[in-house]
Amino acid sequence: MPRHRTGLWLVGAKGGVATTVITGLAALSRGKAEPIGLVTALEPFSALGLVDFGDLVIGGHDIRSGRLGDEARRMWTESRAITPDVLDAAADSFAAIEARIRPGTVVAAGDTIRGLADEPGVVRVETPRAAIDRLRADIEAFATSAGLGHVVVVNVASTEPAPSRPLPDDDAALERSLDDAAGCPLPPSSLYALAAFAAGASYVNFTPSTGATPPVLQARAARHGVATAGCDGKTGETLLKSVLAPMFAARHLEVMSWVGHNIFGNMDGKVLDDPRNKATKIRSKDHLLAAILGYAPQTHVSIEYIRSLGDWKTAWDHVHFRGFLGTPMTLQFTWQGCDSILAAPLVIDLVRLVDRAHRAGERGVLPWLACFFKSPLGIEEQSFAAQFALLDGWARDLAARHRGTC
Repeated sequence: MPRHRTGLWLVGAKGGVATTVITGLAALSRGKAEPIGLVTALEPFSALGLVDFGDLVIGGHDIRSGRLGDEARRMWTESRAITPDVLDAAADSFAAIEARIRPGTVVAAGDTIRGLADEPGVVRVETPRAAIDRLRADIEAFATSAGLGHVVVVNVASTEPAPSRPLPDDDAALERSLDDAAGCPLPPSSLYALAAFAAGASYVNFTPSTGATPPVLQARAARHGVATAGCDGKTGETLLKSVLAPMFAARHLEVMSWVGHNIFGNMDGKVLDDPRNKATKIRSKDHLLAAILGYAPQTHVSIEYIRSLGDWKTAWDHVHFRGFLGTPMTLQFTWQGCDSILAAPLVIDLVRLVDRAHRAGERGVLPWLACFFKSPLGIEEQSFAAQFALLDGWARDLAARHRGTC
């Protein structure tokens, strides 16, 4: 398959996940890093003719005006996660990409996210329709100037509060809402999705924000001939839940309660210090157990912002379960990881897979990407093993078709 260049448009381009993606792609494309953590480096994915690391062209939106390189260096100065030599090697990438970052939108973003915005990083006053038109034009200009056949927009911005008004359920209601600057229920994540679809770009929501969750938005993706996937990247504690809960179900052990406490200190943690934003994240983390077990145990999820931790997060989980003869037992585990280091390879995987699906003619929701998300679109399955089997099956089928055409 001939080489091609694909656009990666990052919403929240100056955040920890985005800058780690940029740093990682610079290292991978130059052979300075091993693809550890990348599912697409494994068989059968490596046989699919995925876009090469060096052929991903990056741009994005952000609401902050700081320098991209300075934001990336916080991964060392605040989190001791990416060493200065690796960051220095990506300096030319930061400079080139910064020229392609455009002001984002804070329409219906909520007070906490609006408080992060500064000039000239954001347009503060505009109707939702005007925001969509402006964002769409940015993506189209990016694709044209870089000579790209396809762009994948990935939302890695901070978590938004849940909409306070009912979401539109048909095209007529959607169109009416876009001219209501004060009453539009759609948050920025959904406006970015609509802008992406209108620009002919696919859209991946790596956050628990609304994004393309409304069915009317998913239908619009299919109508524009692009793909969409999400929501909320599954990187740590919830990943373990999706692996361990099926074990309890398969062994017929009754989970009576599952408690998880999470602490971390990055920008997303600061935003989640707002109870309205936190509620969105907790819903995404807390719903899968009932779907896997077939009943709802008592659960509790807490998220606390601890500034000194930087990008490092810790989760302590306590599982109280009942075994033979009604005997109660416990499982406890601690998960400690660097948030952006866990997330960045998944973002790269998703861009490569969504781009390949687009080239294969797939449109609308891609449910076989469920294993990457806490709240996947288009599918109810929550067991990681079952979700991964769908991804593996898709890849093997596509690889077989690819071999047949060679």
